[in-house]
Amino acid sequence: MNSLTKNLGSENSRSTKIARLEARLTQEQKELLLAAAQISGFSLTEFVVASAVEAAKRTIQEQTILKLSKNDREVFVNALLNPPEPGEKLRDSAKRYKQRMGL
Repeated sequence: MNSLTKNLGSENSRSTKIARLEARLTQEQKELLLAAAQISGFSLTEFVVASAVEAAKRTIQEQTILKLSKNDREVFVNALLNPPEPGEKLRDSAKRYKQRMGL
């Protein structure tokens, strides 16, 4: 089951559709969407809605990942540039390691 099929099945069966969305497009765009819908076995409306939902989810996910990655990167770089002082346990562990390694 592809993601388009999942979007059609899960979103359509759970809620009553009351909201409308209108869009103006060229004849070529409409023909392209209609051909894709027919190949997929869906109506034009089903195809457009499911494709738009899929694109919206992907966009939100990508932006969330980018924002988290940017934040994580900043935290990581800050930790490298401004490392905290080693605590007592770390100093003790380093001392034991040096003793065992003969350093």
